[in-house]
Amino acid sequence: MAGICCGVVGESDTSAQIEPKKARLSRRRRMEIQRLTFVATPLHANNHSTITSDVKRRKVESPLSSPSPSPSPREHQNAAQSSLVTQALPESGELLVGASAADLSSCAGEPPADAVKEEPKFGMTSVCGRRRDMEDAVSLQPAFWKPEGQINAGWDFYGVYDGHGCSHVAEKCRALMHQIVGAELNTVDVDKDEEALKQAMGRSFSKMDEEARVSRSRESIDTNSSSCRCELQLPQCDAVGSTALVSIVTADKIVISNCGDSRAVLCRSGVAVPLTSDHKPDRPDELKRIEEAGGRVIYWDGPRVLGVLAMSRAIGDNYLKPYVIPDPEVTVLERSEEDECLILASDGLWDVVSNETACGVARMCLRSGVARDGEGVGGVEGSGSSEGSDKSCMDASILLTKLALARQSSDNVSVVVVDLKRDRHC
Repeated sequence: MAGICCGVVGESDTSAQIEPKKARLSRRRRMEIQRLTFVATPLHANNHSTITSDVKRRKVESPLSSPSPSPSPREHQNAAQSSLVTQALPESGELLVGASAADLSSCAGEPPADAVKEEPKFGMTSVCGRRRDMEDAVSLQPAFWKPEGQINAGWDFYGVYDGHGCSHVAEKCRALMHQIVGAELNTVDVDKDEEALKQAMGRSFSKMDEEARVSRSRESIDTNSSSCRCELQLPQCDAVGSTALVSIVTADKIVISNCGDSRAVLCRSGVAVPLTSDHKPDRPDELKRIEEAGGRVIYWDGPRVLGVLAMSRAIGDNYLKPYVIPDPEVTVLERSEEDECLILASDGLWDVVSNETACGVARMCLRSGVARDGEGVGGVEGSGSSEGSDKSCMDASILLTKLALARQSSDNVSVVVVDLKRDRHC
């Protein structure tokens, strides 16, 4: 994430410049077509709704700060493959890379006889990219909450959290945010009072911000992964935070709550519809709020709050309050038959890929998935569409991630693609 200013990455060294042009082009082509390897493993039945992130770290040496030569293209390939975010299963040594709806539902057992709600269709990919540490976290919670008295009306929860300073605030959001939101939804009439729903989401983010202040010595979340950097500092590190982008998808509406510079984009009838506005310090209303609170926006490799943080809203970051606040902007949108897919991603994608391009890639994958489903099944288009759609969503998230890396995104990249078509035939 473009969070705390911490260095400059320079150009490649001169040893790469004297290599013959033809050999360089050939080697680059082999790099670009090298396919990243993703292995999906079903989650444990008792914990199918939670993905626990385990970070694979790698260090990128800057030619400006080190005289050592740049890695070879083959080393770049290996580094790209090893930078995938691995996610440890709660009670086994197996690993999960990426996730789809099939992965989460395959271990849930047989559904009840009266369950008629269509399973959600989604795919997720999250990679470290060119950063030294992985600070993104993603939460996928199908049917995390049900309105009282409704058996088959489960609401689906998707969260993307882009940490800065360290990963533990993003990890805490991944572990707790959906639980806090579910508890708040129990206090309002979600079907009749849209304003109350927005207020419940706002309270959820405030409570999550309070949780982020808890000392790490009192953390209740599982930390089987390697220790984070700030454990060597103060027990409670105030210089750590995370964006929070949360989407709740129901049968008739989409609720988007955003705090930070991650982004949600809806593809409707082939048109990219942004559902969030990035909380950047130089956004006119955010700049005014910061200055009225007594803060300043200083341009240091872009606009930053007090010259430090490249966003104006986030969970955590206690040392920058009250200039950086945890209040989300909430959008409630009625679903339409024209809705095709929803894309949630950290700024590692949006820094280098436009809304329109992202929607075009996702639509292409979803439509080609329908075409594949019809092949070899008597020409019946859409046969086996549930499995195909999940794979298509996964393909879309992978392709968007690879596109961001190919365009030299310098940040962690996390992408969630949700298929919104109720009956996909085209």
